[in-house]
Amino acid sequence: MSLRVVGAGLGRTGTLSLKVALEQLLGGPCYHMAEVVAHPEHIGVWHQAALGNFPDWNTVFADYRAAVDWPVAAFWEPIAEAFPDAVIVHSIRDPDSWWESASSTIFPTARAAQGPWREMLDALFDNHFTTDLHDRAACIAAYQRHNAHVLASADPKRLVEWTAKEGWAPLCKALGVPVPEAPFPRVNTKEEFHERFAVK
Repeated sequence: MSLRVVGAGLGRTGTLSLKVALEQLLGGPCYHMAEVVAHPEHIGVWHQAALGNFPDWNTVFADYRAAVDWPVAAFWEPIAEAFPDAVIVHSIRDPDSWWESASSTIFPTARAAQGPWREMLDALFDNHFTTDLHDRAACIAAYQRHNAHVLASADPKRLVEWTAKEGWAPLCKALGVPVPEAPFPRVNTKEEFHERFAVK
């Protein structure tokens, strides 16, 4: 099994909906931060990657057809290099809307993390985003910096810039598969996130 999609978009850009959609289109699992939660033995792998010690990506993703969301998005370049035939899907969202969502979901959860989780997330944000997770301007600047880098660096022949409202069509076109008759999945709203992680 080999990755067909590498996600370059940051969390809260529809990445869990994208995960569910890609699993349907590709008939196999998609890596997402939810996989790290389910497999805590992966925490150390991503911690080392955040410090610049990359793993064998083929081993990490041996059982997956796609990979999206944090922490994958921080390493989309070396992962895309390891899977040169994969489509690069860059999920995006309006910066203000993204901040409103991220600041009430993933950032409080990250700040509350403890132990190996906290060490991994601190290294990830310090080296690949910003540690000022309470600072709107700093986070939006980091978000826009990441997006600009993807657009400037990704091979345009492989790149699909995608928003959740576009649904199936851009993904199916890039992957050469038919558009499903089923509605595009819409999951992981702020309310669902709060319920899952009990963020107050």
